Amino acid sequence: MFDTLSEKLEGIFSKLKGRGYLKEEDVDVALRELRLVLLEADVNFRVVKDFISRVREKAVGKEVLESLTPGQQVVKIVHEELIDLLGSKNERIPFSANPPTVIMMIGLQGSGKTTTAAKLANLFKKQGRRPMLAAADLQRPAAIDQLVTLGAQIDVPVFSSREEKDPVALSESALKRARLDARDILILDTAGRLHIDDELMEQLEGIKAAVSPDEVLFVADAMTGQDAVTVAKTFNERTGIDGIILTKMDGDARGGAALSIRAVTGKPIKFIGIGEKIDMIEPFHPDRVASRILGT
Repeated sequence: MFDTLSEKLEGIFSKLKGRGYLKEEDVDVALRELRLVLLEADVNFRVVKDFISRVREKAVGKEVLESLTPGQQVVKIVHEELIDLLGSKNERIPFSANPPTVIMMIGLQGSGKTTTAAKLANLFKKQGRRPMLAAADLQRPAAIDQLVTLGAQIDVPVFSSREEKDPVALSESALKRARLDARDILILDTAGRLHIDDELMEQLEGIKAAVSPDEVLFVADAMTGQDAVTVAKTFNERTGIDGIILTKMDGDARGGAALSIRAVTGKPIKFIGIGEKIDMIEPFHPDRVASRILGT
């Protein structure tokens, strides 16, 4: 995760750290290199521009340049700004006072949405909760089979129907069943497409209106970089999202999506997928990720 980015940043900051004296021009040279590295990592151009501007504003102050360890101070500023860019703190799922808490999973086909729904259910089960999954992706019969298989694997019930053709009606039925069975979390796996279209958006808007989810989570493949950010922005504008789950973070050496998506959408990354196994999901902690990126 972030290996390429970390390596390049280490190269930039090792030059600064070893120096007992820094001029404004030295900081500017490092920031120009930092700007290029972030753009190469597929971070959104505007995000990079704003980030560099904020770092420079703090880094060229008298307090930093005249300190005993100016290089360390600059790295500290970059670290703090990275945490801020990534979201400051871990954002949790708000659980409803009147169970079940309804979590609606949305995203494009191939982002790992169905597997992530099961991973979340497994995580909540380990926390002592009683989740239920609902197979509301009726576009692909394989999606229903996949969710049923995953549900059996983690011993979590899956509400599904081969006869129902309307995902809105299925979602409503799933909510009724979750209430009857005293389930405290209902996770809806909805349909995706290979690209955004009006039919998909209308379907998602219909489900959202029918079941009033407590949380709408957008699932994105971190390895698609800026594409993931653009799609997240469109979904947020059309259906509204509350948070983001980035999948395949273990294969993302660049980090463009993780570093851009919150700034562009205004929505927090809540979880990250770090491998294919069912337990390979974890809450997203901006401070830990920033430290990992900087190798501190």
